[in-house]
Amino acid sequence: MPLSPLSTDDLVLSALHSMRTLVGMEVAFVSQFKKGRRIFRYVEPLDNPVALHVGDSDPLEESYCHRIATGQLPELMHDARLLDATQDIAATLALPVGAHLSVPIRLSDGDVYGEFCCFSRTADPTLDARDVETMRCFADITAKFIDQQAREEQRRDELLSRHTAVLQAQRFSIVYQPIVHLDSGRIVGYEALTRFLDEPVRTPDVWFAEAAEVGLQQALERAVLTKALSQLERLPAPSYLSINASPETVLAGALQQALGDYPLERIVLELTEHTLVHDYPGIVEVLSPLRKRGLRLAVDDAGAGFASFRHIVELHPDIIKLDNSLIRQIDTHQGYRALADALIRFAHQTGSVVIAEGVETQAQRTILKSLQADEAQGYLLGRPAPIDTLV
Repeated sequence: MPLSPLSTDDLVLSALHSMRTLVGMEVAFVSQFKKGRRIFRYVEPLDNPVALHVGDSDPLEESYCHRIATGQLPELMHDARLLDATQDIAATLALPVGAHLSVPIRLSDGDVYGEFCCFSRTADPTLDARDVETMRCFADITAKFIDQQAREEQRRDELLSRHTAVLQAQRFSIVYQPIVHLDSGRIVGYEALTRFLDEPVRTPDVWFAEAAEVGLQQALERAVLTKALSQLERLPAPSYLSINASPETVLAGALQQALGDYPLERIVLELTEHTLVHDYPGIVEVLSPLRKRGLRLAVDDAGAGFASFRHIVELHPDIIKLDNSLIRQIDTHQGYRALADALIRFAHQTGSVVIAEGVETQAQRTILKSLQADEAQGYLLGRPAPIDTLV
């Protein structure tokens, strides 16, 4: 199993611990200068002997950090109590402050974020210039971590603002792609697909991934489902409507709310997930009463990876959709053709219907018919289009 990447907090605390241990100090911390205050952002160890806590703050100008950053105090003090310039700082005698080592944290834009600091309540005459240089290295590394975190937070804020605006103004549209019965050539259903209107232009899968990143996945999916289902009655009966939802949205109950009183026998749910689902029993439990009322379940991307095979085994879908990466070479590559053949035979043996996605050539359609695939969709058979052009 791959190791989880360390967070910025973990990395900064590790740097503080390493420096504090190296110089034998009692406490290490990273402070931030903000709006005239010194704020303690990271403290190591948490159970330090001077009871310094993350989130504590004090006036910036009255702090060691500010005076060191502005050159009023030296970066290295063997015993702060012996310096005239520290006598008006309350902490000097209150803690007391003995050995003190601190350097500014400078961000990539040149601004001083705050200070990287270690101190003890006792003096230490052994500290030297090499300790200061070592601390500069740790401070530079910490600055990179903080810079990266700031960029990530800015990106997240921008994503949240963008997706909130899209949701509030419903700045997306639904197009419907025909699904065709291969033998008869008649349209048997339509898949509802989302198109986003905002800049920068990105594919729908990126939009949904970003929504998940900022905690708006369920809200976005629910809004899309509501808009897609609102046109069901306009589709010619008895054709069905295929909608997409993630396992998270299903488990949260948003799907049931969106489906409401719609005729479930005319609806197919495509479970969208490209990685392993961690709660198959939960999904089965949620979908069971809906499937008893006529809702059909489809698993897409079959042939594109292991996850889709696990979905098929665990969820017993009514429909298995062959991924377009498989269909793209089905008429030119024996291996892809053999895999498609095996999936189609497996589906039929387990009572599932097979839909081939991404059919773009007559040769692909001919091969799929010979392999006895049931239905297909793709540019050859019909492009996604607004509902008004279909009815």
